[in-house]
Amino acid sequence: MARIHADPVLEVDQFDRLPDSLVLVILNNVEDVRSLGRCSAVSKRFYGLVPLVHDVYVKIDRVVTVDGDAEDTLNLSSPKPRNILSHFLKMMLFTIIKPFHNMRSPNGAGRPLFPQLAQHSPAQVLRNFTHIRNLRVELPSGDVGTEEGVLLKWRAEYGSTLQNCVILGGTQVDRKPVGAEHEPYAEDNGSMPESFYTNGGLKLRVVWTISSLIAASTRHYLLRSIIKDHPTLTSLVLTDADGQGTLSMRAEQLKEFRENQLSASACSNRTQVPACNMKLKYAPYLELPGGIALQGATLVAIKPSPEGSNGSHTSRKETDAFVSGAFDGPFKFAVKALMKRRTYLLEMNGF
Repeated sequence: MARIHADPVLEVDQFDRLPDSLVLVILNNVEDVRSLGRCSAVSKRFYGLVPLVHDVYVKIDRVVTVDGDAEDTLNLSSPKPRNILSHFLKMMLFTIIKPFHNMRSPNGAGRPLFPQLAQHSPAQVLRNFTHIRNLRVELPSGDVGTEEGVLLKWRAEYGSTLQNCVILGGTQVDRKPVGAEHEPYAEDNGSMPESFYTNGGLKLRVVWTISSLIAASTRHYLLRSIIKDHPTLTSLVLTDADGQGTLSMRAEQLKEFRENQLSASACSNRTQVPACNMKLKYAPYLELPGGIALQGATLVAIKPSPEGSNGSHTSRKETDAFVSGAFDGPFKFAVKALMKRRTYLLEMNGF
């Protein structure tokens, strides 16, 4: 009687023939921390390789109050919470944790795959990764509450303190089909109208500026443990799903952060905002690509004054490049148009 034997060639897992360096390239393209967690449960090999990835993306979908639990999670379909960052350290990454919660180590020891997840903080989740170079963290929404139809976007660069910040705002965003004509606007002579000072226009811009700086400095302060735990970091970006604000730190800024003592604000859990010089540019009306028109368009470029810069210095060319590249799409066009407008200088004390 003839015997049938399995072909040993067919029993070889071809994926096992890939070198670790190539598998890491694949895992680096995954980025998402939840997906990487699932990959860790696939095999012992993946369990050992996932902590070595260089690129990680953490999306925070839900936020709970300080004493809450997963069942008390805020409903993000409700009106935007305005104090998200005050609870950042107590965030429970419920949608991140859920795929990992019952996973066990593939070595059969029965211990949890990510034991630190019980702490429910981004810093604890990320401690499982030992070689992160590029990290992106996304909050569920922007930090500054605005009225319906108002545009407010900001971008900030930090080392141990603020280095650059740019704010783009508008009192009303009008959207019409591409090719449709917007209503003609009153003649613009290039200067700020007198009514800007008397009808609360300037006060509104000051509120935008202070609120954005508080949001940026709070995000910065809450990144301390992540930066401390990951000396390999060369790029760190903290943004939100609304696209309202972005804080970024490059390799030299992360190095400067580690080498200098952080100046914390005495009144809250945020970094102190240094004394700043500001350049404000204004246009009553701007037509942007894609059928968008922006009323009360305002650009504020912020730099620490020499005494508040903590020894760091950026040239005017570098600052202009940061401002012009801060936003994408039609808002990049708006910044370019506003940079040609008349400049109004303001100063602000640290707070």
